[in-house]
Amino acid sequence: MSATAPSPSSVIAARPATSAARAAVQKPVTCQMFETPLIERFSRINPATPFLFWLPVLGYAAYHAAGNGVGLGVGVGLGLAGLLAWTLAEWTLHRYLFHYVGPRPWQRRMHFVLHGVHHDFPQDADRLVMPLGASIPLGVGFYLIFRALLGAVLVDPLFVGFALGYLVYDGTHFAIHHFRMSSRWGRWIKRYHMVHHHTGEEARWGVSSPLWDWVFGTMGDSKPSKSS
Repeated sequence: MSATAPSPSSVIAARPATSAARAAVQKPVTCQMFETPLIERFSRINPATPFLFWLPVLGYAAYHAAGNGVGLGVGVGLGLAGLLAWTLAEWTLHRYLFHYVGPRPWQRRMHFVLHGVHHDFPQDADRLVMPLGASIPLGVGFYLIFRALLGAVLVDPLFVGFALGYLVYDGTHFAIHHFRMSSRWGRWIKRYHMVHHHTGEEARWGVSSPLWDWVFGTMGDSKPSKSS
């Protein structure tokens, strides 16, 4: 059940389709993280899964808010506040949790499982969006915090905005690594994230938004390396 660092025998590379491709040296796209097959299976997730799970939950939360008498103006305002809260949570979690590497071996293993695997294998499509085993506990935790602050009625529209922000984050992150971003914004946000991946800069902790990097002065160098 323990997490394992990638080894040459555990790395799985995409099979080349042609003899020319077979002759080329290919960079591995994934690795085995866990010795137990079931845990290894659940460490992977289809990128559509968060949307299929969370959108019905958020639809019910919005319906519940309306049933509790939350007006459209108040609901939209709280939703926008929740969206803003997500951008700060995204920046904070990425900088202080996902990139924390402690001195002990178990801390280094935990870092690899949480986020290091993405930096080592950024094209691994099955480990880009957050597994439900992580997003559900985080969602419940944030919901309870917001409920304690706002009460049982106003929490729902705030949480809807917050969780929609999370889905934008997951979708944006997947698109950056796997889609051609042809719009002006798409090209900019892709370059913005590639600086985080490829320059070695301790910077650009936002993924779906650069807002808090601007606020806290963590934009770093604007030029990614040639390997990006």
